[in-house]
Amino acid sequence: MRIHVTSGGNMTVFELNDSQASQELYSQLPLEVAVENYSSNEKIFYPPKKLDPADTPQANATAGTLAYYAPWGDVVMFYDNFGSAAGLYELGHAVSGGENIELMSGTVTIERGDTP
Repeated sequence: MRIHVTSGGNMTVFELNDSQASQELYSQLPLEVAVENYSSNEKIFYPPKKLDPADTPQANATAGTLAYYAPWGDVVMFYDNFGSAAGLYELGHAVSGGENIELMSGTVTIERGDTP
């Protein structure tokens, strides 16, 4: 499963893993959501419905990691290395356009996509 995140004419393509949480995010697409800066290495957004991370692997986030932070219910797009944290689960990783994550702002469009 691939998703396309578009902001300001730039696209980042993420390849999702096969976890329940990734499938639940995919089933909510397409979305137009506000993206927010958080810390100095990530952008976050809130999907309409919380995801179930029960069978989702813990994240060891690096640049390009797409993750879910269960305590807050937000999806995290990392543009720099982070590591791991309790409640942080890996959903996938950028396969193209990872350099665009840091530039994202305002409203982003998230769509299903099978090709980059």
